[in-house]
Amino acid sequence: MAGNKIFGTVLIVGGGLIGSSLARACKAAKVSDTVIMTDSDAGVRARLQDLAICDEVAGSALEAAGKADLIILAVPPGAMGEAVSGFAQNLRPATLVSDVGSVKASIGAKITSLLPEGVDFIGGHPIAGTEQSGPDAGFADLFKNRWCILTPDDEMSPPAQNLKRFWQALGSEVAFMDSEQHDLVLATTSHLPHLIAYALVGTAMDMETVTQGEVVKYSAAGFRDFTRIAASSPIMWRDIFLENREAVLEVLGRYIEDLTALKKSIRWGDGEALLSEFTKTRNIRTQIVDAGQDSAAPNFGRDGQIETK
Repeated sequence: MAGNKIFGTVLIVGGGLIGSSLARACKAAKVSDTVIMTDSDAGVRARLQDLAICDEVAGSALEAAGKADLIILAVPPGAMGEAVSGFAQNLRPATLVSDVGSVKASIGAKITSLLPEGVDFIGGHPIAGTEQSGPDAGFADLFKNRWCILTPDDEMSPPAQNLKRFWQALGSEVAFMDSEQHDLVLATTSHLPHLIAYALVGTAMDMETVTQGEVVKYSAAGFRDFTRIAASSPIMWRDIFLENREAVLEVLGRYIEDLTALKKSIRWGDGEALLSEFTKTRNIRTQIVDAGQDSAAPNFGRDGQIETK
């Protein structure tokens, strides 16, 4: 393979925002000879065919898996095990399987148990996205200048290095990380904020009756940002919270303790404590901006700074 080509044939399972963006990015960066896509939904497959963002739209992952050098799972976390079990029998030795999910430890263990001998799995998580969904929502530049975390057992293995080169070719900054560490970090920077957004928007909707419709009418920028986060895929986020429950519950417990302390400061009029906390959190925001983890580009799902090893 010449030029930027890293894998001969790439199969992307799932035609949503991330999957369709991957196909577009692969074609733009010319990282493979052939890009095949498939989706369990016939309507999505038809739309992928119309969009012509890949070389082939397969009727199923089973029929395409035997051709692939790299298979990337771009389906909700709860659907990954079923997806892999549907095509595992057709995999060739030395095929690399990866994913783009926000949970790594439990999903990785599940997928690895389904793969035949000689087939490697390396978890992947591009920290990029928008609140939009579906094949029309994707765009080739989604991953540019965004972190992609990979969780291989051996960072220096040829499959890990090839996958690193693949994501770098798509414009991502690549970090290697232990899967459990990834799940704790993302529980803090992504999963808990989404949980809070869902809860806050739910509370606000309950208040609509009390305020005679004025919550929506007079929504300030902060609340609008929460509603944008809460507009993310319900199925995907249901799966994320169930698959990463231990880390989420750990971080949620700490958050509740901190929130209770703020509640106490407000109740007792402790302005010094409030000022100290707000100053600390403002400094964290400055660090995120300085690290280039905020921009005008549509990128919901961005999750703060991840240091490379």
